[in-house]
Formats: sequence, C-alpha cells, structure tokens
Amino acid sequence: MEYNTDRNHLNLPEYGRIIQKLVEHCKELATKEERNEMAKGIIDFMGQRNPQLRDEENYKHKLWDHLFILSNYDLDVDAPYPFPTIEELREKPKRMEYPKLQGDYKFYGKSILQLIDMAIELEEGDEKDALIQVIANNMKKSYNVYNKEHVQDDVIFRHLKELSGERLDLTGIDSLDKSKIYYSANRNTKNNGRNQSSSQNNPQNKRRNYNSNPKNRNK
Repeated sequence: MEYNTDRNHLNLPEYGRIIQKLVEHCKELATKEERNEMAKGIIDFMGQRNPQLRDEENYKHKLWDHLFILSNYDLDVDAPYPFPTIEELREKPKRMEYPKLQGDYKFYGKSILQLIDMAIELEEGDEKDALIQVIANNMKKSYNVYNKEHVQDDVIFRHLKELSGERLDLTGIDSLDKSKIYYSANRNTKNNGRNQSSSQNNPQNKRRNYNSNPKNRNK
C-alpha cells in the first residue's frame, strides 16, 4: 500500500497524481523524439482534464507552462513556447496605478473619476448632460457626507471642472436646480400634470365619466 506521505509532492494539485506521474515518466525517456511525442500527448490530456482553460487567452501557452512546472523546471523537449524561469514565475505582478485623489478631492472616490472619464468621451447631447448631472449630484452627496456640512453648488462645479481638466464645465449655471437636465425633467413633470388636470376639467370628459358610472345610468 502506498501512503500519501510516501508520494512525491504535487507541483500543481489541480492536475492530479496521474498527470504528475506521466510527466515524471516523460523525463526518463531516452530520446528527445520520444519525449516530444509524449509531451504533446500530456498537453492534450491536461486540456481534457481542465476544459475551463480553453476559455482563457493563450490557453495552449499556459498548458505548456504548467507542464514545465510539473516537471520541476527540468524537461528537455522542443516546446512551441519558451519555458518560464523560476524567477519569472515567482515575480510579483506589477501593481496597477490608479489616479490618485488628493487634498480636497480624496473623498469623491475613484468611481467619480471613472464617470468623469466616461462623460468626457461622450459626444455633446442629452446623454452627456444627464451623466454630468449624475456626477455632480454624487459629488455633492459625497462632499456632504465627508465634511458633514452643506456645500454650495459652485464649489462642486469648480471641483468637477478641475477633476475633468476643464473639460466638464457647469460653472455657467447658478445651481444644480437650474441645470438643463433639471429643467427638462421638471418641464415633463409639469406638462404631464397639466395635461391630467386639463383632461379632468374638460366638460366632455366629465360628462363621459358621469355616463360611464353604472349608478348614473338609471337616473
């Protein structure tokens, strides 16, 4: 009986002990031609055991890298890709650099910067105006929460202009309530209310509603 403590260490446990043994056997083959042929067969078997890798970019390259790791970086075969070194695999990925919000702007958060970038890319029109309105309102909420005090809209407009590199400018209006989007939304609301009111006050509609009431038909 073979105990787990007596078995060789699995370099990549997700591939299992069978593939590990195949790789070890491949290393012991006498000729390079034999090793090349068996290595290709192992690669196909590894792909079958881990079909999810096929959805990844350059999955074949990744399989060959894994084969080399399974061999403990000691496999003399002709691979279609250069084998990675131990140093390369141990190297930590470079930290992604994100825009930094400093000083007066740190409480706005990175999501605001992303929205600002989106708004800058949009063509002039209602969609862009609506997004700028959303950005300004969210900036105002963030400012009030962080500073625990009410902020004037002109401060938000100035911050928005500076964060966008002067490409988003609301400084021409007095307040968020007087922006074009606000007026457009209110105009639609008022028009809908006005239409409903005029419809209800129309004598013909009143007469029609009166006649349609079952209680009034027999009068």
